[in-house]
Amino acid sequence: MRNRGVSFLGIVLLLTGLLTGCDKSSAAAGAEGAKKRAADEVIVTMPATSEPESGFDPAYGWGAGEHVHEPLIQSTLTTTTKDLKIEKDLATDYQVSPDGLTWTVTIRDDVAFTDGEPLTAKDVAFTYNHCKEKSTVNDFTMLDKAVAVDDKTVEFHMTRAFSIWPYTMAVVGIVPEHAYDENYGQNPVGSGRYIMKQWDKGQQVIFEANPDYYGEKPKIKKVTVLFMEEDAALAAAMAGKVDVAHTAASYSDQQIEGYSLLAVQTVDNRGFNLPSIEPQEKDGTTYGNAFTADVNVRRAINIGIDREEMIENVLNGYGTQAYSVCDKMPWYNSQCEVEYDQEEARRLLTEAGWVEGKNGIREKDGKKAAFTLMFSTGDSVRQALAEDAANQLKEIGIEVKTEGVGWDVAYDRAQAEPLMWGWGAHTPMELYNIYHSLEGRGIGQAEYSPYSNEQVDQYMDQALSTGSLEDSYELWKKAQWDGTTGITQEGDIPWIWLCNIDHLYFVRDGLRVAEQKIHPHGHGWSIVNNVDQWSWETAE
Repeated sequence: MRNRGVSFLGIVLLLTGLLTGCDKSSAAAGAEGAKKRAADEVIVTMPATSEPESGFDPAYGWGAGEHVHEPLIQSTLTTTTKDLKIEKDLATDYQVSPDGLTWTVTIRDDVAFTDGEPLTAKDVAFTYNHCKEKSTVNDFTMLDKAVAVDDKTVEFHMTRAFSIWPYTMAVVGIVPEHAYDENYGQNPVGSGRYIMKQWDKGQQVIFEANPDYYGEKPKIKKVTVLFMEEDAALAAAMAGKVDVAHTAASYSDQQIEGYSLLAVQTVDNRGFNLPSIEPQEKDGTTYGNAFTADVNVRRAINIGIDREEMIENVLNGYGTQAYSVCDKMPWYNSQCEVEYDQEEARRLLTEAGWVEGKNGIREKDGKKAAFTLMFSTGDSVRQALAEDAANQLKEIGIEVKTEGVGWDVAYDRAQAEPLMWGWGAHTPMELYNIYHSLEGRGIGQAEYSPYSNEQVDQYMDQALSTGSLEDSYELWKKAQWDGTTGITQEGDIPWIWLCNIDHLYFVRDGLRVAEQKIHPHGHGWSIVNNVDQWSWETAE
């Protein structure tokens, strides 16, 4: 059975007694070892869950899903900038037809795979058609087919207009048709910045710079990624064995000689849904919640939680307040933001008929102001956030019971009871997936929690069908709030967003980690998106 909890290095540290800490002499020895290592190499830790189960194959999630990143091994047609706008990579130009149903992309003619074969439009078409057929993570239902017009031109024929297609093009790595088979993920051939040289499953993966890369040559020539849990990563840093170690807020007060703490802002948010309809049953599943169906209850909850207190107490200060699923993104509407106001929260509840009863818990028509807030079992941060929310809401007269649940039941139960979620992606589709109602699913409400607003749906549909990516941003903003309706405090507020969790890393002194984009959900591959631009001070 594969060991996914501790890497090979973690086992070594355990055997040498280092998992409980190390003295200055061992830290000094680790620092000396770093000096001996080449000045163009880095060793980075990542959570064990970041190791791709199906290998480094874009069709099976590499570069996509929760841990969206630019695949190191393969090239992509586009990339995203630090402010999450689109720029070109393999693509030299792209255009969309007036009806939004055909994207025409022209690609570079100076790119080769690492086996020496040229990358052509046929490889691009093959990659996308294969992903449409096989992808287990990305949604390709909007793609009908990809067609290579000639060696430099590919057309994407869409089933529906999809203005944000450039964001999909930024995470789909191009694979070689001639060298692709069922084992590709284990031995990937690409045209990207790095070549995968070694993969010891359950332990580590080693990348080396692609000497024939068409872009700016990587400054870091060798990248070793160790898969391990947070305690093992901490011990590895304390022993001076790694250059970048992922960590959590609970370890953020650790002082490690020769390292400093790097905090990266994210859209890796935490929040909980509030079912916005009265309870009803369908096919054995309960949809809706009698208490949270009241919009004034939802509004009271939204302003009755002190997010800054939550960040300080649960995250040791390493986070930012969240008001939407897309804070800081180009399509974010700042009208989502609210001020913490306990007194106004109490007033809203009183106005809704919820008056203070026994033990300070409000009541209405003989029923208590109460609900269960679930969190995924084993996730200590979500549990702490749920418990903090429960404590704060008790102050305004709402009784909240917290409960750890497995994901095998969480999705169904969340149709009737709030659940602490984690979201955040570099695409507006995150808004669509959470808030847009779906025909033929459940009771025709949104997928993850009962909610529907026809005008919000229309704005998102228009955003997808508009001919300009930039114009779509304004429509996504209107879906959040147009001055009359939307998903904000003055609107329907069917979800409560609490905080964006900073991604934390212990970084060895002397290593210059290039400026990071806002990280999406998942504390994994995003940190090495631009590892080719990192450098060591001693190397200059």
